[in-house]
Amino acid sequence: MIFSDFINQIEELKNKPLGGLTSQFKLAPKLRTKFSQELIDSKNPRKAAVLALFYPDENNQTRFLLTQRASYNGTHSAQISFPGGKVEDKDINLQETALRETFEEVGVSTNSIKVIRQLSDSYIPPSNFLVTPFLGIASKKPSFIPNNEVANLIEVLTSDLLNDNNLTSKEMETSYMKNIDVPCFKLNNYIVWGATAMMLSEIKDLLNQ
Repeated sequence: MIFSDFINQIEELKNKPLGGLTSQFKLAPKLRTKFSQELIDSKNPRKAAVLALFYPDENNQTRFLLTQRASYNGTHSAQISFPGGKVEDKDINLQETALRETFEEVGVSTNSIKVIRQLSDSYIPPSNFLVTPFLGIASKKPSFIPNNEVANLIEVLTSDLLNDNNLTSKEMETSYMKNIDVPCFKLNNYIVWGATAMMLSEIKDLLNQ
C-alpha cells in the first residue's frame, strides 16, 4: 500500500466502526474466547497501552512496527508485540502511556507521531493485563533506537497484513494452554499470535472496510 493512499484513508479510519471482539476472536486462541467481560472485570486487570505505528519506507510503501521482546525470565519473553507497556502514575491517560513507552522502547519522539484513534481493548490472561491499543502515523520513517527491552525491530508491510495468505495456525504451549492450535499471522518470518494478533486482526478489518 502506497503511503499517500494510506494517508488519504485517515479521515475515514477515524470514523469507521471497530470490529471489537468479532475481529479479535478471528485470531484468538479458543481458550481466550471464554473470558467474558464480566470475568475480566472480576480479575481487576492491570492497565497497559501500545501503539500501532504506521509510516512510509524508502519506497513510499506503508509499514508498521512490531518488536520482538528481549529474552527474560517472564511471561512474555521473546514474544512479538507492539511498542508499549504498563501505565505509570505520571501518565495523564492511556494514550500518553503508549507514546511514552514507544519513545522509551524504540526512540520515536511523541511530537513526530499523530494518533489517529483508540482501538478495542485486549485482555492478556497470563499476565492479567488489559491492553489499550492506539493507531498512529509518522509522516516519515522514524530513526529507531531500540532499548534493552527490544531484541529485534520488525518492520512489516501493511500489504502483508492484508494478505490472507499470511494467516496460519501453529500448535503452541503456553502458561495457560497446552498443545493447542492457535491462529496467527506469519509476518517477516515471525509468528505473531495472542493479543498482538488479535489487535492486528481488528486493524486489518478496519483497513479492509
